[in-house]
Amino acid sequence: MKESSSELPESSPAEKQAAKWTARIDRGLTSEEQDEYIEWLTEDESHRQAMANYRWAWGEIDRLAGVQTIHHDKIDPDILAPSAAVKPKRKARRNVIAWIAAVPFAAVLVLALIYSEWPGIGRSEPEFEPAIELMARIEQQSLADGSRVYINRGSSIEIAFTSDERRVYLTKGEANFEVAKDPTRPFIVNVAGVDVRAVGTIFSVKLSGDSVDVIVTEGKVNVKPIASEFKSNTPVVDSLLDIGQRAKVRLNSEYPMVEVETLSQPEIEDATRWQPRWLVFDSTPLRLVVDEFNESNPIQVTLGDPSLESFLISSAFWSDNVEGFVRLMESTLGFSAEWGSDREIVLSKHDKPPALRKINRN
Repeated sequence: MKESSSELPESSPAEKQAAKWTARIDRGLTSEEQDEYIEWLTEDESHRQAMANYRWAWGEIDRLAGVQTIHHDKIDPDILAPSAAVKPKRKARRNVIAWIAAVPFAAVLVLALIYSEWPGIGRSEPEFEPAIELMARIEQQSLADGSRVYINRGSSIEIAFTSDERRVYLTKGEANFEVAKDPTRPFIVNVAGVDVRAVGTIFSVKLSGDSVDVIVTEGKVNVKPIASEFKSNTPVVDSLLDIGQRAKVRLNSEYPMVEVETLSQPEIEDATRWQPRWLVFDSTPLRLVVDEFNESNPIQVTLGDPSLESFLISSAFWSDNVEGFVRLMESTLGFSAEWGSDREIVLSKHDKPPALRKINRN
């Protein structure tokens, strides 16, 4: 076992901020905090390294409580918060986690090293860079007019409301809009020169490499390509979309037209599956739970042990909560989870103390 010095160096600014985020994550992030956390994480490499160090050391000392394994009559507002089923001794150990987040990383590292050298505990480094950023929750924003926006991972929007209209710019990726009704102020989403206008409705907009896709799941919207790449004087037409219809505007066309088609219910479900859903399972084989969870996430969970396929699960969690799902598997059900590739997490039978070692470490 390594010996530690009695004098520890002072934490760097990045480590101090990482300690604060560690404490916040322990009690659960709001959607606004999630956005702030991701922004801070991507600002500088030192931020990611400091956070990786703290999350690793934190995971070596203790685990967060898992996702709830009982049914409720309403959705848990904080899926990573400790559940009522947490045993008192784990609650006491959570106090240790709060203390760890308040001390310099050097002190945390000493504790982690002591823990890591406990007999029977080993560790190996992954040969790849895990895509941890893809584990982020789907961002949810409540706009000033009461509308709600779900923003897919890697996507971004800009809000430009005035007294006459409510305009949103989708600058990258994909988003779903639940529009509050206001006949006096039209709601317009602009993406790559295409206007999508609604009064009170639910629709999604996606910007890909050479096209804009619009899918209406409630109400009606107008789709209008207001400009073309070649500045053509040829007039373009508006298209009115009804529920269950999809419009595609090809951006590389000299004369952008709106191509409209009616989708089947399974096609709509497939196209909108990335949006957060509250999943409830009652004595469901783990194989089916994993299959449905994977349909909603870029990070794929696989079963490294075939005997786990028939393991029965009774639980409820958000479809986009990758970390919460893995914590449920480890801390509550006793499985172990490791990165199998940069976008794959492999579940297997528990053969080591429950901790997301490789999942929380870059």
